[in-house]
Amino acid sequence: MSQPEQFEVLILGSGQGGKLLAWQMARSGRRTAVVERRWIGGSCPNIACLPSKNEIWSAKVAHLAQHAAQFGTMITGPVRTDMAKVRQRKRDMVDREIALHLQNYKTSGAELIMGTGRFVAPKTLEVHLNDGGTRALAGDQVFLNIGTHAAIPSVPGLEAARPLTHIEALELDCLPSHLVVLGGGYVGLEMAQAYRRFGSRVTVIESGPQLMTREDPDVADEMQRLLSDEGIQILMAGETLDVHGRSGEEVSVTVRAPSGEKKIEGSDILVAAGRVPNTAGIGLEEAGVALDGHGYIRVNERLETTAPNVWAIGECAGSPQFTHISVDDFRIIRDNLAGGKRGTRDRLVAYCMFTDPPLARVGLSEGEAQRQGVTARVAKLPTSAVLRTEATDETQGFMKALVGVSDDRILGFTMIGAEAGEVMAAVQTAMLADLPYPRLRDAALAHPTMAEGLGSLFSNVPPRSAR
Repeated sequence: MSQPEQFEVLILGSGQGGKLLAWQMARSGRRTAVVERRWIGGSCPNIACLPSKNEIWSAKVAHLAQHAAQFGTMITGPVRTDMAKVRQRKRDMVDREIALHLQNYKTSGAELIMGTGRFVAPKTLEVHLNDGGTRALAGDQVFLNIGTHAAIPSVPGLEAARPLTHIEALELDCLPSHLVVLGGGYVGLEMAQAYRRFGSRVTVIESGPQLMTREDPDVADEMQRLLSDEGIQILMAGETLDVHGRSGEEVSVTVRAPSGEKKIEGSDILVAAGRVPNTAGIGLEEAGVALDGHGYIRVNERLETTAPNVWAIGECAGSPQFTHISVDDFRIIRDNLAGGKRGTRDRLVAYCMFTDPPLARVGLSEGEAQRQGVTARVAKLPTSAVLRTEATDETQGFMKALVGVSDDRILGFTMIGAEAGEVMAAVQTAMLADLPYPRLRDAALAHPTMAEGLGSLFSNVPPRSAR
């Protein structure tokens, strides 16, 4: 290997946190390079967050068109989805995002190197360039932002069936006649509902006893009811025994369920059964970077790895798998490099699942509170009790809040309902400010909005004396 080119900052992977760090460091005058294998800007703008929400929005439009008569708009003839146009709309958005990213690289001065990097020594990469040839790069400071990929369960015949992951599902230009989804988590349910609304028959197979295993049973039950009402078939506690055929043609999935063994015949199969860190085969052992038992990079709360002057950002570091948390990882590293003392411990994580209606949560669920030995008061409010829904007919779902039993701190908030993410942001802000719940209960929130329901929700908090 030739003498490596020396950079002050060397970043492997151009995901959310990594690219922000690259632009920040380069603008401050530090010689910075980013090595990216394929996706300029990482998964979010190319194959994950934004593309999926783009197509989910197209599915919402299809759903509204199908139910337009309910609101007084009459459509003659059947509503039909042109998947090629859905895909093109998504591709146009991705192209715009890539152009913006390339402009940021240009204006910041960070060098974007397209190729596959592997560590050959501490803080030293050998990069096989996508256009041919190799480069050797070394960094004074190295940052790993390498992400995760979809897990393919070891089910006989599944890999041979060439199943869809979210990447391929977002590239379909024709409608599956029957989409079989393995996994009842956030990705699986978002895609299941979207394709059902586009016109596919959809079956979801979940191996566990409930959908969305991180959520409370009442939340999972409500989501299951909503999706079932749209015609999605959901098979719970289903062990997938084998798969035959090929996705896109014909597939046959044998499942063992509590009711017995059954065979599901479909046209396409989508795997949404978890994520695997992209840490294998890139020479991390040569770099002195240790992994945990699940293959994620071992870091401390400052996101420092076991190798000196090497940090990890985002999903590969075991951080919650959300773009906004990768952004927070960037801020932690940025501030600490400037002398700060920030860490990941006790940060308030919020997230949304973009079904319709969406699910949003911040802070503790009831189950998490119980497992942590935290006693809480619980308040609930059906979404139908919010006056805004009288105008929109978006009555499905509920709000739920957890409040400290001996004080008025808000410990957690969950909502299934229209604009859940926006309502959650109001509660998250109150939690960050340590506002007691009566401040939200008694706030003069604008009418008629969904957030106005927070007043009614927090009016349902049991008094401190109640147990």
